[in-house]
Amino acid sequence: MLRVNRTLRIPLDELEWRFLPSGGPGGQHANRSHTRAEVRFDIAGSPSLGPRQRARLLERFGPELRVAADDERSQARNRALARQRLAERLEAALRTDRPRHATRPTAASRARRLETKRRRGQQKRERRRPIARDDGD
Repeated sequence: MLRVNRTLRIPLDELEWRFLPSGGPGGQHANRSHTRAEVRFDIAGSPSLGPRQRARLLERFGPELRVAADDERSQARNRALARQRLAERLEAALRTDRPRHATRPTAASRARRLETKRRRGQQKRERRRPIARDDGD
């Protein structure tokens, strides 16, 4: 099972895997080994998703989600990375933030703001050129 969050677990047989050679330099090992792991999750046809979860994921990703990993030399480590990235992306897409409610500034925050403004004004006044006084003696 791929555990996404408290409410969603996806059976591994719903994931479709492909393994390809990793691109880039690396000599014979990179040319002959299929270490790049690509996992595909069918959002539209998954029986594991509830209706609200499916609607949210379809809106965010479309009918399917693909994740690839080719960071490591080992296919097993790339497979684990791809599975982890898939779970993270699904979890982030399903997370809903609580709505913010406007509040009034506290007395302490107002005092801090005014003190900062007073200090900044004083700093600017100290930068000015001193006024030349004519004593008239």
